[in-house]
Amino acid sequence: MQYPQYNPASDNRPLSDDELNDLDELLSVLPSDGALNIEALDGYLAGLLLTPGRPLSHLPGDAWLPVVWGGDGEPEPAPFVSGKQRKKVVMLVLRHLQSIATAWTQHPKAWEPIFSFADGESETDDEDEAPEYADAEDWAAGFLIAVDLAPEAWKPWFDGGETAPLLAPIAALGTEDGPLADAGAEARDEASRAIPDAMLALWAIRQKS
Repeated sequence: MQYPQYNPASDNRPLSDDELNDLDELLSVLPSDGALNIEALDGYLAGLLLTPGRPLSHLPGDAWLPVVWGGDGEPEPAPFVSGKQRKKVVMLVLRHLQSIATAWTQHPKAWEPIFSFADGESETDDEDEAPEYADAEDWAAGFLIAVDLAPEAWKPWFDGGETAPLLAPIAALGTEDGPLADAGAEARDEASRAIPDAMLALWAIRQKS
């Protein structure tokens, strides 16, 4: 099946909050076990945009879009109830992808990844004083799915130089056997909050390469 390619020059407008929630809902009800949730999708798209040495606009849509919903179902039935539903998901994904690229290029400091937040344990009985912790595990796992599509391109970035420390929080959070797999909320929060600045730094490096 053919899918549209990403066009960085498109005038796709960013998703509204309602549309983002709609995409989240559409992904959450898909029957495929491999479908990404909205956090993993956000990380996956970020990873696709940052892949070294290969503009995403050169990659056919069918090479990366079906990953979002866990594949097109062969030999199992496709996860969508209709072509209309598939088209809607494709267009929402492409628009969200465009919004990330636009934010990184035009107003990077305003960009925020989609992470989970949870209340930690309060030192008192007052729940309002409980600290809020960020947990980017799903986001990082989605990012690493994009890495797996081009492992040889990513290997030098993970192995050393100025890029390896920037990618370290993602590797630590997004793998089952990573150093933060069994870490407490505070350590996971610290790694998660390092990701936004790391992504912007990687984007700047990517633009120069």
